Amino acid sequence: MSDRIAAYLVAAGRLLPTLIIGGLGGVLAYWLHLPLPWLLGALIATTVCSLAGARLRSPGGSRKAVLVIIGVMLGAAFTPDMGGDIARWSASFAIMLLATTIMMAFSVWFGRRVAGYSMETAMYAGVPGGVSAITLMAAESQADLRAVGVTHAVRILMLLVAIPPMLKMIGHVDIGSTSTLDLAQWRSLPAPVDTALLIGAGILGMWLGRRLHLPNPLLFGPVILSGGLHMTGMTDATIPPLIVALAQIIIGVSVGTRFGGVPLLTVGHNLLMAVLQALALLVMALAAAWVGHFLTGYSQAAALLAYMPGGAPELSLVALSLNIDPAFVTSHHLLRLTLLVLLLPVLLNVFRRASKS
Repeated sequence: MSDRIAAYLVAAGRLLPTLIIGGLGGVLAYWLHLPLPWLLGALIATTVCSLAGARLRSPGGSRKAVLVIIGVMLGAAFTPDMGGDIARWSASFAIMLLATTIMMAFSVWFGRRVAGYSMETAMYAGVPGGVSAITLMAAESQADLRAVGVTHAVRILMLLVAIPPMLKMIGHVDIGSTSTLDLAQWRSLPAPVDTALLIGAGILGMWLGRRLHLPNPLLFGPVILSGGLHMTGMTDATIPPLIVALAQIIIGVSVGTRFGGVPLLTVGHNLLMAVLQALALLVMALAAAWVGHFLTGYSQAAALLAYMPGGAPELSLVALSLNIDPAFVTSHHLLRLTLLVLLLPVLLNVFRRASKS
């Protein structure tokens, strides 16, 4: 037991510099009243340091715990009065799946014809989401893991940085500046019974997510259980602001540290291809969001976050932080990732046959 505790302390000590850099970036962004300060501040600070050559440790196990917390947080968005909304989302689900199909086809074409990747590399790099599950699947194939990893990391980075200006551009949401919380709000905690329910939703949700073989089970398992508790009215409690800010910092640094050890000269081609592909997918997501808003009447901001290609924890957390229909956004990402993980082997065979014909 003492050896295990010592190992945890050593791991925490190695992670501390990363958290300090991310936290300072978050504090600076918060002080400047930037939108999404803790997430974007931590992300930008650690990305800059990583690209400058600093070897920052990835959160690893801390990110897993944060995914559970985010899942519980997102479940709180499913309120008792929204029972009929899920059925009314069907048209938006269909638009999202059509947009995903177009994005996937473009990404594979781009990876093969423009970037010059193998079919496996183009396929796994082009999947619009599910980076953790997709990376594991890619590792069991002949795909170039460096190209796959760089493509997904760049895409998530560009998505998060582009969100504030894109939301302002479409004019359907005013993200304004970050409101400053007083000390009492930072220290606020749910009642003991509510705290026990939220902790139970997180712990049992992890088990449920793995039992159901959900994509990203640590996120979506707690979403389901916490959402059930909130939709039935058993609790209306939310996660304290201090924990929300810490979750955003860890998610931000988990993206920024992915660029650690990336030699810019040797992977310049991969980086350039990833940037070009991400820009094209952003334009497609924006167009799909406009179509979704026009046909269904749902908020274009919510549709944009729901249709964006990838980063389910990050995009759902953004929706929650900006109060842009997080239940709507989370449900779309859950459906998309579930279908992608299930259908990916079939799609790979289809694209292989198409490339040979």
